[in-house]
Amino acid sequence: MITYALRRLGAGIVLALLVTMITFFLLSGSLESVARERLGSAATPESIKGLMTQLGFDRPAIVQYLDWLGSVITGDFGTSLFTSQPVAPAVASRLGVTLSLVVTALIITVIVSVALGVWAASRGGVADKISQGLSLVGYIVPGLLIAIVLVAVLAVNLKLLPATGFTPFAQNPAKWAASITIPVIVLVIGGVANMAAQVRGSMIDELRKDYVRTLRTRGIPTRSIVLRHALRNAASPALTVLSLEFIQMLGGALIIENVFALPGYGQYAFNASLQGDIPIIMGITLFSVMLVVTVNLITDVVNGWLNPKARIN
Repeated sequence: MITYALRRLGAGIVLALLVTMITFFLLSGSLESVARERLGSAATPESIKGLMTQLGFDRPAIVQYLDWLGSVITGDFGTSLFTSQPVAPAVASRLGVTLSLVVTALIITVIVSVALGVWAASRGGVADKISQGLSLVGYIVPGLLIAIVLVAVLAVNLKLLPATGFTPFAQNPAKWAASITIPVIVLVIGGVANMAAQVRGSMIDELRKDYVRTLRTRGIPTRSIVLRHALRNAASPALTVLSLEFIQMLGGALIIENVFALPGYGQYAFNASLQGDIPIIMGITLFSVMLVVTVNLITDVVNGWLNPKARIN
């Protein structure tokens, strides 16, 4: 298991290097525009050239990337080109907002998806049709439309929840929960549509296998067969979907945080992209890749524990 985990970790590190390198090289084509943006509309060609030299933008892109990578290894993620704020604490503080949103949505998605998928697979009939219908609605209805309807009903008409803004958990847990409720619902609906269908399909496959029939002939209660045996074996493909769902929710934070004015890293990334703040963009890219690698590593290790055959891949 340790060798398997180390192998997956090594693949994750390679992925992080490739993603950050590609991102940096794509950004390197706009260095002159960034210098012009920082100096303002009155900037002269000479002042732009001087600033690029000062910032090291006149060096080859590969040299700049290796310099950035070396700084990151020592714990220095650089500073913002426009605010001079250190990148690491700036991104980390906003990442907490994003993770509070995404992790909450992911936990609810898992609970609802497993309950709905197991119910549909074990009961069949009307329960199965209801499950498939709910998944279909989640697929068809755009998340932005759901957000607009929820804001109109819950925030504007009923005034039960705030339409925008964010309250830190440490400051007021109740207001924190209220501030993320609508964004979480939007993320959960799409997540359940994907994951419940996967859990349902995997559970149906497991319940049709010979070992389930054997357990039933031995008088094992159906509840025990479903929850203790079939669900564990069906968990492996569902976990893969879960890791993909986390990545999708993390990407969805860019839109959600701007719609609901949440001060998370998605909104920060959007503003940094508009300015061309390369150190911030690179920091956000690296933090995002690290999160994805961590989630994938956890998923792979759990999959390896649940299904030893997966360790040979």
